[in-house]
Amino acid sequence: METTTGERPARTVQEAVDQLRAALHEVGIVLPSLRIDPVSGAHGDPYALVDLGRCNLGVASRLAAALRGAGAGA
Repeated sequence: METTTGERPARTVQEAVDQLRAALHEVGIVLPSLRIDPVSGAHGDPYALVDLGRCNLGVASRLAAALRGAGAGA
């Protein structure tokens, strides 16, 4: 199975974080606090959470615009 971009879905939470970071970077967005949640990811839980962290108004606005743009192509 592949994603809409042709990339296979992440098999680990670290892959998911890396893929998300790369995709955000492609549209000029940096979430400095993006990471694996330290509590749920502490024991290699396959369902560990991704902590998106906090961002400022400018980043939140760019993220919303990027999501709207991606939705328009669906």
